[in-house]
Amino acid sequence: MDWLEDIAPVLAALGNNDFGMDDPRVKPVQTLDIQGWMLGMVHDITSGVKFDRPVDIIVSGHTHYERLENRDGMVHINSGSATLPHHYSTRLGTVGILNVERHLLTASIIRLGDCPMAGDTLLPNPGQELRLDVTHNGLHPNSL
Repeated sequence: MDWLEDIAPVLAALGNNDFGMDDPRVKPVQTLDIQGWMLGMVHDITSGVKFDRPVDIIVSGHTHYERLENRDGMVHINSGSATLPHHYSTRLGTVGILNVERHLLTASIIRLGDCPMAGDTLLPNPGQELRLDVTHNGLHPNSL
């Protein structure tokens, strides 16, 4: 997180394996307003943890499976896992990218590629790329 802080401010949701984490940037639940969109972060969306206010975007993890959907005006993005996708052995997986503007949110899941091993063997990346464009009024006409 310190390395990322050189690029931009960092906040994180406390994960189920983050034992002894004592960093003010890490909390079980985070909410922040970005360009008029209320974003909520939580590690496990099924944990019963509640946000302190209504959110437009939920960023979660835990499952190691990528997910991107707009349901009932709320966008949910789970980036999967960059290094343990779909709970396979350690290999390249997926990351999520959010581009937030006042009237348009573009959410993407990007595959990091396959992971080379000894010789010509590759560990395939099981992740899939996803993209969603959303306005504050709902699904953007150019959604893929």
